[in-house]
Amino acid sequence: MPQLAPQTIADGLRGALSARTLRLLRANADDVVTVSEAGIVAAMRLVFDLLKVVIEPSAAVPVAALLEGKVRAARAVVVLSGGNVDLDALPWSAPPLK
Repeated sequence: MPQLAPQTIADGLRGALSARTLRLLRANADDVVTVSEAGIVAAMRLVFDLLKVVIEPSAAVPVAALLEGKVRAARAVVVLSGGNVDLDALPWSAPPLK
C-alpha cells in the first residue's frame, strides 16, 4: 500500500506509482534504494559548492544515493534539475537579510 502523505523535502517524489509503472519497475529495475533527508540536503549543498548550481531536492536524491554508497555501478548518469527551488528557503541557508 502506498504511503499517502510522505514527509520529505523531495516533494517531486511524493506521488504514488501507478500499477503500470510499478509493473515496469519490477520488470526492468535492478534495484530501488532510499536515501536520508540529511543525505538529500548534503547532496544539494555539495552540487552547489562544486558546480555553483542549485538543484531541487528531487534531483539531489540520486546524488545522495551515490554519496551514501547505495548505488554500486562503475558508471552512473545523474540528471540535475533546479526548477522547483525557492532560493530563500534553501535548507542550508541563513534567513534573508532585511
